[in-house]
Amino acid sequence: MCLYTYDGTFEGLLTVVFEAYERKAWPTAIEQEQLAQPIMFGQTIAVATDEEKVSRVWKGLQKKLSVSALKALYHTYLWEQPGFEMLIFSYIKLVFSTDQNIEDNYAAPCVLQVQQVAKQMFREKHRMEAFVRFQKTEDNLYYATISPDFNVLPLIIQHFEKRYADQRWAIYDTQRKYGAYYDLHTVSLINLELPQQQRTVPANAFSEEEDKYKQLWQVYFDHVNIPERKNPKLHLRHVPKRYWKYLSEKQPRALTAKPTN
Repeated sequence: MCLYTYDGTFEGLLTVVFEAYERKAWPTAIEQEQLAQPIMFGQTIAVATDEEKVSRVWKGLQKKLSVSALKALYHTYLWEQPGFEMLIFSYIKLVFSTDQNIEDNYAAPCVLQVQQVAKQMFREKHRMEAFVRFQKTEDNLYYATISPDFNVLPLIIQHFEKRYADQRWAIYDTQRKYGAYYDLHTVSLINLELPQQQRTVPANAFSEEEDKYKQLWQVYFDHVNIPERKNPKLHLRHVPKRYWKYLSEKQPRALTAKPTN
């Protein structure tokens, strides 16, 4: 057994690939160093990220893969599901083992799974771009929280940077505890080391206009909605329940007091 540990970055994972080839010791497992458990049998190899080794692996992949396949590999890293490191390693090993293009070799399990992962990531990215709702704070910052199934924040930044280029905004991933902040010029990744109860913006920090806009949107949604054409199954297929927390039209209505005689 040979367990490789790395710092959790994509660059660290590519360094693991280089080390495995240099040592001629194929990993039986690859784990992030902060999550790795000691093994009783075999060897544990701690790998430090090395930019030169990363560059050599990446340049080698660029010679043999298309841009879309390279993106699919990176998206598999962002997928974050158990075993994604070994999936990426298996794919890269297959790439370097032949002079043939392996991108359409769906008989290879790793190629098929990477393709399936890419589709899942595209679907999650598309939904986040469609369902994220910003709220304006008192200091004119548009703020939104997300908790996607996969780590798609790096993939949706460009969309919002282009769409909302004239306003300051921040999107915070509450599950992964980091976010993106746009200051009208550049986007920066931010980390907030705060207790769970402090990761959401207090209601009184939002502009007074927010509630009015929310109510206006809910009224508009009611008027364009046609009850006779409701199709709950189709609706859930396009807008699964886990995304409803982002949508104003799915939020509880504020009760309006009735006038008394």
